[in-house]
Amino acid sequence: MRGFPEIKINKRKIFYLLILGFTFAVFLILAYINIALKRQNSDLEIYPKPLIYNSQKYPQIKNHQEVFISAKGAVVLDRDSYVVLYEKNPKLRFSPASTTKIMTALVALEYFKLDDILTIYQSNVEGSNITFEQGEQFTFENLLYALMLPSSNDAASAIAQNYPGEEAAFVAKMNEKAKELHLTDTFFGEPIGLLDEKVYTTPLDLARLAAQALENSTLAKVVSTRNREIVSLQGKNYSLYNINRLLDLPGVSGVKTGFTEGAGEVLVTSKKISGEGAEIVIVVMQSEDRFLDTQILLEFLNNNINYLSIQP
Repeated sequence: MRGFPEIKINKRKIFYLLILGFTFAVFLILAYINIALKRQNSDLEIYPKPLIYNSQKYPQIKNHQEVFISAKGAVVLDRDSYVVLYEKNPKLRFSPASTTKIMTALVALEYFKLDDILTIYQSNVEGSNITFEQGEQFTFENLLYALMLPSSNDAASAIAQNYPGEEAAFVAKMNEKAKELHLTDTFFGEPIGLLDEKVYTTPLDLARLAAQALENSTLAKVVSTRNREIVSLQGKNYSLYNINRLLDLPGVSGVKTGFTEGAGEVLVTSKKISGEGAEIVIVVMQSEDRFLDTQILLEFLNNNINYLSIQP
């Protein structure tokens, strides 16, 4: 009988220890959930101004189905809402090749006036070029068409070299603009996109860059142009042809091609959605056939987007 109270006390201690252990376990679980949520929130990207959003319509895919494309990365982005309608490795970094010139054009448009006179300082630029002659002069507008239609590397080089501080300052401005647009997985080491090891971006960043670039009405007009004649101040004529063969498709209005051995085939496409007043941007990167891949995505999207009206 003398041992009975002691046993009762031990049971009470065990009960309190169990309560304490349970409370500690709950605390650990809540702490883990809190850490997990913080990590998740840190991955979420907030895009304030200057990115422009239109909240009047919200796009949704009506019928989801598997899409087979050769591109290693791809994104379809609604240009007004920035809603992603399709993605494949959207945050994987690739070389953008000559789609780099979208940023080149955007930065140049913020500094040069269309009638500014630019000089060709280098006539032997590697890669795709129009073989401008050293010392030739053009309006910035004409070099902009040369940059975006046939993807002239000599036009890109001339634009950067005519910028205050020349190419180094121009490239620094490209990266400053990328930060301003919250393109956190994008870097430019040169203005052409020729050297794969010096430039990188993701399908998502490239789509957002294109969507922003199309806000510039001059650039939107240029990338939708099929051909144009330009003349240097010295009187020499050049015929320019847009190498984006998808411009013949209804509603397609740009944007830029790209190719290097390392980057593979790259294409950024914009298409206006008939009857909706909307536009989408399609990006395919490291593709084996950029035009076919884009056409497959266009076919998938055809009559497959439902725009929901959002009440203010």
